[in-house]
Order: sequence, then C-alpha cells, then structure tokens
Amino acid sequence: MNAWPTALALLAALLFGAATPASKWLLDSLTPFQLAGLLYLGAALGAGPAVLLRGGRGRIRLPGRADRRNRVRLLGAVVLGGMVGPVLLLLGLRLAAAASVSLWLNFEVAATAVIGILIFHDHLGSTGWAGVGAALAGAALLSLGGGSAGLAAAVLVLLGCVCWGFDNHLTALIDGITPAESTFWKGLFAGTTNLAIGLALDPLGGGAGGGGGSGGGGAVAVLAALFVGIWSYGASIVLYISSAQALGATRAQVAFATAPFFGVTLSALVLGESLGLVHLVSGLLFVAGIGLLTAERHAHLHEHEALEHEHAHGHDDGHHAHGHEGFGAVAAGSHSHRHRHEAVVHAHPHWPDLHHRHGHGGG
Repeated sequence: MNAWPTALALLAALLFGAATPASKWLLDSLTPFQLAGLLYLGAALGAGPAVLLRGGRGRIRLPGRADRRNRVRLLGAVVLGGMVGPVLLLLGLRLAAAASVSLWLNFEVAATAVIGILIFHDHLGSTGWAGVGAALAGAALLSLGGGSAGLAAAVLVLLGCVCWGFDNHLTALIDGITPAESTFWKGLFAGTTNLAIGLALDPLGGGAGGGGGSGGGGAVAVLAALFVGIWSYGASIVLYISSAQALGATRAQVAFATAPFFGVTLSALVLGESLGLVHLVSGLLFVAGIGLLTAERHAHLHEHEALEHEHAHGHDDGHHAHGHEGFGAVAAGSHSHRHRHEAVVHAHPHWPDLHHRHGHGGG
C-alpha cells in the first residue's frame, strides 16, 4: 500500500541528489551566482504549475498583508535558503569533488537540529546529540584528505547547510501558504536576485564564469541550468510533498535522506569521480547520524494555547480533531485549510514541529 508514495520519495531524492553532479558540470560555464539564480528560477517553474492546479485555485498566494510574522519568515527563507545557501554550496563545489559535496550535504539534518535547540526552543536528547556528533565526524573525515582546498570547501558547504537549517525552521513555521507555494516564491525572488548579481559581476558569454565564448555555449548552459532547477528543485519538492502526504513526514524524510547517496553514485558514474575508503566511512557516519537524529523522541506534559492558523495537516496526529462539512467527522488524507485549535494540556512523544515550539524548563 505504501509502495507508490515510497517510490515518489525515492524519485524526489534521486532528482535532488542529481543536482550536485549536474551543478559541478554547469560550473564550467556559469558562475556560482548565475547558476544559483537559474537553478532557483527553475524551481519556481517546476513548482508553479502544480500549485496553480492544486485545488483549482488558479493562483499562488503570499501570506496576507496583515500577517507580518509569516512574511518575515518567508523573507528569511528566501534570503538564507534561496540566496545565501545555494551560493555557498556552489562556491564549495568549485573546490571539491561532487561526491564529497554530496556527502557533506547530509550535515543539513544535524544543522537543523542544533539550530532548533539554540534558537527555536526545540529539544535534543543524548541520542540526537550523538547523531550530530556522527555527522560532524563524517564531515571532518571527508575534508581531511583534500588539504586546505578541501577544508575550505567543507566549511563553505557546511555553512550552506546551516543556512538551509534556518530555512527549514522558518519554512516549517509559515502557516499561511503551502510548502509548494513557499518553494515558488523562494525560487522566483531568490533566483531573480542571484541571477541579477551574477550577470552584473560577470555577463554570460565572457569572463571567468562564462565558458560559452560568444554566447552559444552560454545559452546551452542557461537552458541546462533551468532544466536541472525544474526537476531537481521544483519537481523534487512537489514529489516529496506528495509522498509525505501519503506516508507521513517522518517516513518520507527517511526515504528522501538517500538524496546525497544518489549524488555520490551519479558523481562516480557520470563524472567519473573516484570513490575511496574515506567516502565509505564518511557515508556510514552520516547514515548513523541521520538514523540517530531520526530516532530522537521525547515526551512531557505541555500546554497548547488556543490557536487559529492554516497549514497542511492530517487527522491522525492528535492535534487535528476538527470536523469537515461533507466529509463526516474528519477529512481523509493530508489537506490544507484554516482551522482552530482549542487550548489543551497533554503529554505524548513528539517531534519539534509547528505545534511543539515550547521551552523545556530545566531540560
């Protein structure tokens, strides 16, 4: 019964993982700013049609004008996740092999967890911290063999992962628009800005970044970058959301966590990069880290204040018991609409999510 949504999550992971070796090839013709801009404009192109068709709305929403908090969150996601993070990744990719960068991208999970502790009132127990340590060990091991260039590349990619960690939290807190709509706006605004910066610094067809000579190769590179963005960033996100709606976020995320390993495989098969023992050991450390972070759970008595908001949700999580006219007591599957939560105090094992952003007293 879960075979099809699992396949969707794995396909999303394959498409996203392919972005790293594809970007390595495209950096021969485009600067990091140009490529980052084109990839995210492609993401907007990939996500736009799915959002327009969803529910027959025929429009793509921004948070309401009165909803200042969500607009600030979306702006932060655009700047950190759509502008700064991709450029840092591509700067690191110029210095290191695509296989190494693919494995370093596993650090995003650990970065998200640590940022949650330091800023967003999340909780991380000993299991989770062990996962963070394993991810750091994997990143450090992989950077040692590359000398100063390898260290610089690792730092750039890890900083990019930190930006995406912030992006993950900010996007999760946006409750006025869907994840696909967030992807569209992030791609449109961030892509346009980075592309404009890239063209101002180095016009296509000339300089260090324009490997296209008189512009012919540049045009091919532009189309190729948009194509990669449509599939690896736009379609991949839409497929992942579709999978998460059927499987649940946790199972879908576990399947999607294979993306860096697809990137490693494609780097070896398509780019001809060699893989050694260090890649194997580092990969195992990252797998252990992700597994430990995924296994992290905690439970305690906590209070939810009365709240009205809109976000994608199901009715099997203990927080969404409201009825739906025409659907009986509850509506089946994941869906999005404005709904109200009454105040409640209860205890249950939980992840930090949109409904669990609370402090923990002494622990």
